[in-house]
Amino acid sequence: MRVSLKCWIALFMATAQPALAAEDPLLPAGDTELVKTIDDRHNRMTVPVQIGAHGPFRFLIDTGSERTVLSRQVAATIGLPIAGNGVVVGVAGSQAVELVDVEEISLGKRTYYTLSAPLLEQQHIGADGIVGLDSLQDQRVLIDFPTDTITIGDAASLGGSRGFEIVVNARRRSGQLIMTNAVVDGVHTDIVIDTGSDSSIGNMALRNALTRRRKAEQTVLYSVTGQQLNADLIMASTIEVAGLQLHNTFMAFADSPAFHRLELVKRPAMLLGMAQLRMFRRVAIDFAKRRILFDLPSGIASADRKGPALRIQ
Repeated sequence: MRVSLKCWIALFMATAQPALAAEDPLLPAGDTELVKTIDDRHNRMTVPVQIGAHGPFRFLIDTGSERTVLSRQVAATIGLPIAGNGVVVGVAGSQAVELVDVEEISLGKRTYYTLSAPLLEQQHIGADGIVGLDSLQDQRVLIDFPTDTITIGDAASLGGSRGFEIVVNARRRSGQLIMTNAVVDGVHTDIVIDTGSDSSIGNMALRNALTRRRKAEQTVLYSVTGQQLNADLIMASTIEVAGLQLHNTFMAFADSPAFHRLELVKRPAMLLGMAQLRMFRRVAIDFAKRRILFDLPSGIASADRKGPALRIQ
């Protein structure tokens, strides 16, 4: 079997839905920005972005991408000159790219200044650009799946830990947050939340630990750089994070440059994509406090940490 998985080290956002009612105890308050979003065909999310006086453009918000990226077509439309050259590391390989200087980019009411952005082809990104970690540091990104909204702000204005059953401390590497207490079919595994990928990707160390127990099919990973990478497709019976179990999860496995970039090669590791994140009601990625917070779906109650693990099929 050959399965095509659209995967990236990048992006995130979702359809305009009614905002939470004012009396809702989970309503964010204070200096926050509620961004209404639109689902793309790969189950990721896009958000309207202004570049100076131009736009709005449809960007992906990617907690796996170190840099904010523009499509070559958008840069040409608004007349941004080439300012240099660089190398982008994607899920399927490295690629030389041209860079442009972006003086001002706005997401809702938040504006970021003086970014150096790589240029990639719009057809490979699947959007006009990518909002990366260089525009998200020191913020909390709150993804609410039932209302298809994303809220950006500090932890206090977004309610702290209120309403979240699971709070996981993470360590930071190259701007990304890495959870180190996950277990995949009995194998201790590092996990990076990757809102730019529709599916989850494991490294070779994790594949080698699981292959003895699973027969692998073949698949292909497609990167925002336009490159492709052959991969093995294996079903993980259980992914456990902080007492919560996700069951029967398909994962692609490849020796991706992404893991080398993050120095996640020797230990089992994986990028957790949108298909799995959508199993939760809300997910908050708090870069300032280095925490990932999970709000369980309706009908699944929180449990004592010493009790049985929670299960999501």
